[in-house]
Amino acid sequence: MARPRQNWTAEPWADDEALECVMVVPETRDTFSFIFRAPSGAWFDYQPGQFVTLDLPVPGGNVQRTYTISSSPSRPLSISVTVKAQAASVGTRWMLDHLKPGMRIRAYGPNGIFSFHRHPATKYLFVSAGSGITPMMSMTTWAWDRAQDTDIVFVHAAQRPSDIIFRDQLEHYVARVPGLQLRLTVEQPEPFRVWHGYQGRLNSLMLGLMAPDYLDREVFCCGPEPFMQAVREMLVSMGYDMERYHQESFGAPVASEAEAPVIEDVAPDQDARAQVHFATSGVTAVCAETDTVLAVAKRAGLNIPSGCTFGLCGTCRIRKTAGEVHMVHNGGISDEDIAEGWILACCSNPMGRIAVEV
Repeated sequence: MARPRQNWTAEPWADDEALECVMVVPETRDTFSFIFRAPSGAWFDYQPGQFVTLDLPVPGGNVQRTYTISSSPSRPLSISVTVKAQAASVGTRWMLDHLKPGMRIRAYGPNGIFSFHRHPATKYLFVSAGSGITPMMSMTTWAWDRAQDTDIVFVHAAQRPSDIIFRDQLEHYVARVPGLQLRLTVEQPEPFRVWHGYQGRLNSLMLGLMAPDYLDREVFCCGPEPFMQAVREMLVSMGYDMERYHQESFGAPVASEAEAPVIEDVAPDQDARAQVHFATSGVTAVCAETDTVLAVAKRAGLNIPSGCTFGLCGTCRIRKTAGEVHMVHNGGISDEDIAEGWILACCSNPMGRIAVEV
């Protein structure tokens, strides 16, 4: 019996050809991968970490939505996007409800500047949360398929272990490549299930344990903006060279360097003067923004009880009554306490003039 003829072509895919959905794969309880191929047999040429724009025929008129490619160009005969519907999503919700194998949709791209191909290094640190894992998966699969020396520490944060996208595939990679290390942290474990990874929000203490040589690594980060801001603040507080930090927008991937947003995080300036007024003691001290409130108090002869001195134990919690501080803590204070004006003196830097109840 003659084998059916495969319609392969030596040409790369061009976005004037609609893509055919060939498979829908459940990844977690609310996350699915959609795998596409080019009906002509064209192959896909892109950089791992880039995105594609899908033209989705939702009720009321087509909408265009960008999705990071979760597959790798080292496997060029298909392309996949992995999606999780958010509360207000329109396009993604339509995909989850209506996009089935055999359907064809228009697509454009690939585009994007978030790829380790653009920043060659000997060691990488990938940091992601939620569905921000997709570009990291593409880059990690590329490194795996290249079968070269790989030195990647892959850090991922999720709500629960069952929410970790691609967990089985990543553990398969790690079990066979000594240079690939997987570090996972979850907000809470599953009931009646043992969890051997980290637990709690990612913090600088965790990050230092996960990747002790973080200063030597090129960092790529993707996740919700508050998560990425927290990672940036951790790295700054740990002395990392932020020229080697790269991030992808969780909501709208960036197509070119010119479109990349300017990151304007507030950080303590060693040359900027600040002032701490210890209201209860009636003492006012001048300092640098890079000094902690705890250090300023000690120099002024005041005692603030403290323990760990890196924002974990919460012993040095005091109330701030005026001004702003830059605080990068490791879980020793709750968001509710912060909203009420409490700070941890050991990891709070005064930004200008502040007053505290000490």
